[in-house]
Amino acid sequence: MSRIGKRILTIPNSVTINVEGNTIVVKGPKGELTNKIPKNIIVRQVDNTIVVERKNDTKEAKQLHGTINAIIKNMLIGVTEGFKKELETMGVGYRFQLQDNSLVVNAGYSHPVKIDIPNGIKVDLISNTEIVVTGIDKVQLGEFAANIRKVREPEPYKGKGIRYKGEYVHRKEGKKVT
Repeated sequence: MSRIGKRILTIPNSVTINVEGNTIVVKGPKGELTNKIPKNIIVRQVDNTIVVERKNDTKEAKQLHGTINAIIKNMLIGVTEGFKKELETMGVGYRFQLQDNSLVVNAGYSHPVKIDIPNGIKVDLISNTEIVVTGIDKVQLGEFAANIRKVREPEPYKGKGIRYKGEYVHRKEGKKVT
């Protein structure tokens, strides 16, 4: 049996959980998140804990057991503390700008790249080369940060590009002149 799936989750005091049919709604001080529960998984609320069980031992139920437990744990963390990702640019002329509800990235192209900021995500501009992306939904936040990074991924020769703060980019040696 899955060790992560067997994990019993404790509900913080400021969070309310509602499990109806195949949906779970988690409300907290930072916001509200909903998620669907697969038909092979049972989510029960016992006192101030959440127990995730599977109905049968099919392959699909075994695969989803730990996944649903981890998703619910991330929902609990998201509505209480939230998540954040920090990104930085390296390169001459590479910078971030905020315009209305979009992020404008200058990353060495002939034109600036405009990325719309989705609802539930907040982008803070620390400097013109560093941003902090925050939100309560871990999946949505990670996908948005990955899309920003995808504008110009860090390259291994000069290290130019957009990277997560603290990310190590393995540097390659260039051509040698003999």
